[in-house]
Amino acid sequence: MTSQDPVTPARHVREMLLGSDAVAHGVRLCRPAVVSAYPITPQTHIIETLSEMVDRGELPAEFIKVESEMSAIAACLGAVSAGVRAFTATSSQGLAMMHEILHWVAGARLPLVMVNANRALGAPWNIWADQSDSLSQRDTGWLQLYGETAQEALDGVIIAYRVTEALRVPVMVMLDGFIGSHTMEPLFIPDPGLVDDYLPPYTPVDYLDPDNPLTLCAATAPDSFYELKKGHARAMERAFDVLDKTFAEFGDRFGRRYAAVETAGTDDAEILVLSTGALTGTVRVALDRLRRQGVPAGLLKLRLVRPFPRWQLRHLLTGRRRVIVLNRAVSYGAGGILTQELRAACCGMADAPAIHDVIVSLGGKEVYPETIEEIVVRADELSPDESVWRP
Repeated sequence: MTSQDPVTPARHVREMLLGSDAVAHGVRLCRPAVVSAYPITPQTHIIETLSEMVDRGELPAEFIKVESEMSAIAACLGAVSAGVRAFTATSSQGLAMMHEILHWVAGARLPLVMVNANRALGAPWNIWADQSDSLSQRDTGWLQLYGETAQEALDGVIIAYRVTEALRVPVMVMLDGFIGSHTMEPLFIPDPGLVDDYLPPYTPVDYLDPDNPLTLCAATAPDSFYELKKGHARAMERAFDVLDKTFAEFGDRFGRRYAAVETAGTDDAEILVLSTGALTGTVRVALDRLRRQGVPAGLLKLRLVRPFPRWQLRHLLTGRRRVIVLNRAVSYGAGGILTQELRAACCGMADAPAIHDVIVSLGGKEVYPETIEEIVVRADELSPDESVWRP
């Protein structure tokens, strides 16, 4: 079962919501004590809705108004350092502006959840969706989850708080800008009591307390620095087991099941298409059409990008002939970012498939099912040694 096969408890509420409003409801259900963010398209609706919830008393939190994204993430760093649950959201250049503090939050092993409404980075100026903003931050030490739908983003926020507080590694939840944030979608808002059972009140471990003085993020000698970074890396490795258990428990309680890598039509497929985010919906349509034409191609939907699920992917790619990686972000001089990640994961496989690097959508350029169909049908013409930019 995947997130596309909902089994919904009666205690859920069916709603038609913008993706940004769905995210806000997910945050509300997690009861952060501090919310701080700065408006930026297409994230603005998330923080506007949360501010209204705080104003109406639906979310008993401190809403901190700030002058920039740098201040927003710094305010959240202070909040979680003081031992409370916090939340922020951003997009594109706002996430880039947070870059320095992202390292500090992760390096201090502080539990924090952020939602990023994916949007292209300039220049040139662009407000539409690709994944260049979040993937440019993949080495900051944050766990990264990508959602295909607004329902997945709402659920992802709840899951993220469980994971960040278990691992003490911050979590970034992605939703495609406009496609996900500004599109209305029928979805389920979980019952608050179910969420309270799943996500108990936060109990901090190390935090700033006048009665128990300590220092966070102090200067360290090289040996200590090395050991702290090794501990962070090991926490990322533990994330696979923590996520598996968290996804499983979420499915049992809420009826929607998730995984680090989700599959569709892979049992008999020699060709697989790897995708992440909202583009996956277009890929599903294309692959369904191809199967009706007798072309058995399967889907690999990547929900987790950091840590990268290399062992799950190696298992799923064993015995396959080709995998086509659809990228919405580029590492200039190296090719599609997800392609580079997958090639590194498959290094050393005796029967590794040919991995095709395809750039399909930057800056919100539309991708149609026909484009995906053509890429799959003509896969034999693709060179595994170069990047292919498709119109």
